[in-house]
Amino acid sequence: MGFEHISVMLQECIDGLAIKPEGIYVDGTLGGAGHSFHIASALGEKGLLIGIDQDEAAIKAATEKLAPFKDRIKIVRSNYANMKDVLADMGIVKVDGILLDLGVSSHQLDTADRGFSYMQDAPLDMRMDQRQGKTAADIVNTYSEKELTRILRTYGEEKYAAKISQLIVQARSTAPIQTTMELVAIIDKAIPAKERRAMQGHPAKRTFQGIRIELNAELDVLKNSLDDMVDILNPGGRLCIITFHSLEDRIVKHSFRTNEDPCICPKDFPVCVCGRKSKGKAVPRKAILPSEEEMGANPRSKSAKLRIFVRGDGEVDK
Repeated sequence: MGFEHISVMLQECIDGLAIKPEGIYVDGTLGGAGHSFHIASALGEKGLLIGIDQDEAAIKAATEKLAPFKDRIKIVRSNYANMKDVLADMGIVKVDGILLDLGVSSHQLDTADRGFSYMQDAPLDMRMDQRQGKTAADIVNTYSEKELTRILRTYGEEKYAAKISQLIVQARSTAPIQTTMELVAIIDKAIPAKERRAMQGHPAKRTFQGIRIELNAELDVLKNSLDDMVDILNPGGRLCIITFHSLEDRIVKHSFRTNEDPCICPKDFPVCVCGRKSKGKAVPRKAILPSEEEMGANPRSKSAKLRIFVRGDGEVDK
């Protein structure tokens, strides 16, 4: 199937990047190039867009979509965690803007055999980079009950994590759990019928989220990459990040606050002696949310939040 994806908060991201025609920009989660197409459109002959994605299907789709701008784009199959090295290989030290659109793409959800969806029967896969050997099935069938409970509770924020994990271990003792629908059936048994009826989303949503995050190390990658991305920015450069659940947003919010106010001196010190300087500030202070119109047209945008960090030049206004 084609790589279909509706870009979330497209105009807000383009405005947030404040694109300069001659600037250098990075889309660290290229996907189907929905955002990147508009970034490339705003660049002049001297501008450059670097697109990074670990998904082979995304790389192929983005290459085709961005063909009209081939003189001002470079596409690399990698994880955005490697952004600094990817840029170094191109002889680039600083850029003017970075965009991350986190989470699973519409294409990955809608392509049944990728195993991301709890609505379609498929092998338990969930790999964002299919060069990786480990799959969701490996987690479901080899993690201990305690480990499963941890990831479902921590990454899925699942209220019934312990019960779901217990039933997973029981089921796999008879035969390996190999498909998405087998896992969904186990989750259904673990959650009381009354609770399932009261849920706004699918009962399996949180469990699938927890397993996917664990498999792809999504939160660790994000947490370990943010400081590097801030450092890569030129003065006035902008980092725009779209998150889709509270765990991601919390990490981004904390990182932006720390980069804005990195002082570690005790609060009762009259002056700062640690020497740590602000690297910029979040603009605006609060996350930007999708419009009512966008949420109506694209239900997947409902949980999205956009945060923007602007790199300072050494003298950042408070």
